Amino acid sequence: MTTHERELTSAVDLCDERGWLADDARGWSRASLHRANLTGRWGRTKRWDYWAILSDDHAGSVTYADVDYLGIVDVWWCELATGRIGGRSLVVPGARGVALPEESGSAPLVFDSEQLSIEIRDVPPGAAGDLSKAAATEIRARWREADGASASIEAVIDRPEGHESLNVVIPWSPSTFQFTSKHQARPARATLLVGAETIALGSSSPAWGVLDVGRGRWPYRTRWNWGGGAGASRGGATIGLQLGGTWTVGTGFTENGVLVDGRLDKIGEELLWDYRWDAPMRPWRVTSPDGRLDLVLTPTFDRHSRTELGVLGTEVHQVFGRWAGRYVADDGREHAFDGLVGFAEESRSRW
Repeated sequence: MTTHERELTSAVDLCDERGWLADDARGWSRASLHRANLTGRWGRTKRWDYWAILSDDHAGSVTYADVDYLGIVDVWWCELATGRIGGRSLVVPGARGVALPEESGSAPLVFDSEQLSIEIRDVPPGAAGDLSKAAATEIRARWREADGASASIEAVIDRPEGHESLNVVIPWSPSTFQFTSKHQARPARATLLVGAETIALGSSSPAWGVLDVGRGRWPYRTRWNWGGGAGASRGGATIGLQLGGTWTVGTGFTENGVLVDGRLDKIGEELLWDYRWDAPMRPWRVTSPDGRLDLVLTPTFDRHSRTELGVLGTEVHQVFGRWAGRYVADDGREHAFDGLVGFAEESRSRW
């Protein structure tokens, strides 16, 4: 799908000397090129790295976030067929001990407490002398479950050579804007230990890593849609879905795209979302106005969360399931699929 949006091909600062959105930063890229040099306006700046791992039977995520006045450190997992869930979440006043670099992956993310410890670091290709190894992100976390059981996860999410991501600045105004870097369809494997139980993700069937990097300054009230998925088409191509909506309307930019064997087709149109907030387990349909993208997610689990902390409030329906549908790529080839593992969500926030 052709797009009117400007494609960036060289590194750029997100902000100018005043801390406003730099004119040169407006655009999108196939790799992360923005340096998020955010300064000033305390209370409105948001920084996060969110990782998820999707497999046939399980889903899991790790959140590491600094929203100025507090930090959020979270590990979550779910057995999708049964709805069994676990993990640990901490809210850190003042975001003490939570630090994110201007460029995601350029420094380790570390948090250590008695309740939860997390370490996330990028490793280059050929690490430990193994030249066959791709670049990757390693995630380690330890915590105690609600019933007191010890738990941990160790995950490796590969970034194959040439695998592209969707990176874009969403400009609401010169003073409110968001840089996001979305990674889909990255091969993953993980071992989750809960008490005496061992759960392997990506051993008997493929597992896929998702990354959402956020750096920006947000308005107080926000609402967004986000969806993603990965797997093989009927023709054997590896498909990655990156779907957004609502929060980008009117800005001239979107976070929409489809990966085909690691190559990104950028979609500049706003997608059409059809679902029910009050009935999230019904199918979610996402289409493009030109008809080249037509997808339906059939949910198997709804991760519903609601938080009220004074002036801060969020409510999210994030459903996990399988995507079916079709996509006509920029090269004219049609890709049909019916079993991509994935998710879709609506988030409503005051923050």
